[in-house]
Amino acid sequence: MAKHKPDPATLPYRPCVGIMLINKDGHIFVAKRTDTPDAWQMPQGGIDKGETAADAALRELEEEIGTAKATLLAESSQWLSYDLPPHLIGKVWGGKYRGQTQKWVACRFTGTDADINIATAHPEFDAWQWVAMDKLTALIVPFKRATYEQVVAELGHLAVPA
Repeated sequence: MAKHKPDPATLPYRPCVGIMLINKDGHIFVAKRTDTPDAWQMPQGGIDKGETAADAALRELEEEIGTAKATLLAESSQWLSYDLPPHLIGKVWGGKYRGQTQKWVACRFTGTDADINIATAHPEFDAWQWVAMDKLTALIVPFKRATYEQVVAELGHLAVPA
């Protein structure tokens, strides 16, 4: 018997934090995923039980880019959600989620580029760069683009030189 594919409408969203990391020049950190060709994104990851979005953001920065040298500037006023494309439902996150619901935080990077190390214990990225705000959403995979446009609309004014 063929394995039954879950109905996406019955699956919950994965609670997650997304981080808009802003450097001294007002540019945004993005990294290219190892598992999806040309898929750039800002750091993001799950929020553990009992963790605040701010705590999760600093932990995720450490896990994904090797540094938590950042100061919280602001949090999004609401949770932003996106659905996975149909071909990924049931294949990522153990098949338990239809997409992610994210609390976004803007942080000022307080380190130097030498502090960033994407060769972490469990690498998710194989390249990274700082991009100007007006170039950000064009780099993002289409299924996340609307969420990134909302993040830019709400938090983008913080991406100014320090």
